[in-house]
Amino acid sequence: MTATGRREARSSWLGRLMARAGARELSAFVVPGPDIARARGVDLPAAGLPVVDTPRHASVLVLVGEVPAGLKNAAAVAYAQMPRPRVILAVGAGDVSPLPEPDVSVSPDRDALAGGVAELRRTFAENAFGSDAVDFDVEAVRSRTEYVCPMHPEVVLDEPGSCPICGMDLVPREAAMGGMDPGPHGAMGHDDPGGERDEPDPVHEGMEHGHMHHGLHADSGNREPADHGEIGHAGMEHEGAAEKRGSHEGMGHSGGRNTAEHEGRSGEQAGVMDRGGTDPGTIDHSGMGHGGMDHGGMDHGDMGFMSMAAMTEGTPRSSDGLQMEWVDAPFGPLFPGLPGGLALTFILDGDTVAKTQLGGGIGGWAPVESLAGPVDGFAGRAARLNPLSPVAYRLLAILAVEDAAGVAPDERTSLARAGALERERAASHLGWLASFGHLLGYAWLEGRAARLQLALLGATDAGRVARLASEARGLRRGVERTPLLRRKLAGLGGLGDGTDVGGPVARAAGKVADARADDEVYRSLGFEPVVLQGDDALSRLRVRLAEIEQSLGLVRRTGSVALPDGAPQVPGSGTGTAAVETPRGAATLRATFEGGEMVGAQLDTPSTRYVALVGAVAGQQEFANALIGVASLDLSPWEVVR
Repeated sequence: MTATGRREARSSWLGRLMARAGARELSAFVVPGPDIARARGVDLPAAGLPVVDTPRHASVLVLVGEVPAGLKNAAAVAYAQMPRPRVILAVGAGDVSPLPEPDVSVSPDRDALAGGVAELRRTFAENAFGSDAVDFDVEAVRSRTEYVCPMHPEVVLDEPGSCPICGMDLVPREAAMGGMDPGPHGAMGHDDPGGERDEPDPVHEGMEHGHMHHGLHADSGNREPADHGEIGHAGMEHEGAAEKRGSHEGMGHSGGRNTAEHEGRSGEQAGVMDRGGTDPGTIDHSGMGHGGMDHGGMDHGDMGFMSMAAMTEGTPRSSDGLQMEWVDAPFGPLFPGLPGGLALTFILDGDTVAKTQLGGGIGGWAPVESLAGPVDGFAGRAARLNPLSPVAYRLLAILAVEDAAGVAPDERTSLARAGALERERAASHLGWLASFGHLLGYAWLEGRAARLQLALLGATDAGRVARLASEARGLRRGVERTPLLRRKLAGLGGLGDGTDVGGPVARAAGKVADARADDEVYRSLGFEPVVLQGDDALSRLRVRLAEIEQSLGLVRRTGSVALPDGAPQVPGSGTGTAAVETPRGAATLRATFEGGEMVGAQLDTPSTRYVALVGAVAGQQEFANALIGVASLDLSPWEVVR
């Protein structure tokens, strides 16, 4: 088999030696993300594929599950970024266009994955180099030239000219095509057979003092990992007001605080998403220096001196009353530490988040219309709404059908459903904990939580689940004893009184908000909601840790780990309502049935409500703390109803 992303080179003994060596050291970049892989029980490290944070460090693009339409362009850009030779592994992925056909396709089970990785190594070792390398050409990674003002990045023209605001000569840059915003985002070049051309980073790169820096001008095959610092990702370092200073030497500006960052609101981006929420992009700074502001030989001799007041006229005012340019800092939809598929942009005032924007174009976000169809497949369609908690949404659909049919499950069935739901709750919280540990830079926490999550999902009976309870207690004690964790998380992400929330976020703020409290089955099991005071990232962490142990205890008492098969048929027509306490909070469904078909639905999910909270937890925070606040919500973009 020929590797789809082989590197163009004449066959030689050295090339064959390099290919065999590379086959032993494969590393994976995962789409939509490691959280989705773990939720589906896909253990890539155990199969011999360590996961990396950026496609520039990966040799294998791993596609887990069906990639939604809104993420396919991001996946294409990630693949184009990977240095050749590169290969694609599909794990139950289905159609992957516009990407090339996968080199290996397998099902998610452990044996199939191990066999697929072995086949992938053989493909890499035998076909990594050759004279018939194929270009990867897709609209998402094409580019065009546009012209932008260095001092006013909102001024973008298709032809050379001068800025109508300040009179500066416009400078050329590469801009993305493929339906991206033609504004100040861009720099997506063609892929070439040698694999040497840089592509935009759909994940993140470093954010350094004074300005955001992608570091995309180095050779893609020779990048070094970012310095993770305290927060652990995007190379985030903060020195307060120091980030509000720029460098204008060589332009005649002096003294005080720089109120015109040269990146402008477009910045050099630290994420994957453009302003429109579609494809990744970044700024090509060729011809622009960032210290002495070398403008690529632009002639300013006839411009005269421009005062700082004129340069910042009309720009937003900061919280301290000064005017300055605001900078866009996009994260996602493939940003490690945040949920896969979540596209988020912080608009920075210096190093402080002034505003937030959530992308609305992710194809995985749940359209209610996708639930329509025969009653027989209704529960299965609902389970696909959120791959992070499919059991909860399957159960929600089953309960709605039963309500419309006027039937009630027996006690044994109800207990089995509670056991399956609680196993998923514990696994979901562990998955969140692994991602949160990654964001914080705690590799030990990420590793232990991920291993426990995969073990829990692989448990086939309640006895095996119960034996994992001691590991969960040990994990909780380890987190509580982590030095400086309390200081790092306390006070971050507060929402204040009067916020309409539910789930662990509400219970961490002292509110008894849990649909299970009114369920007779749960009352018979002695259930009481876990409620703590705090309303911050620390209290949300503690609530989820306590609920992991609580859920494992409930599984032991129910004696079940899986939903029973079958659901009643709806005779004629009718309407059913149901509510389920998912791992993120209460989800409610009202479904209408006619002639054996589900013809209409009204769905309310916890993440739909959490979207409105992102600005509250991130606003006026340093952006590293803002990321922690957003992550503490455990927002799932998959269940946000469009």
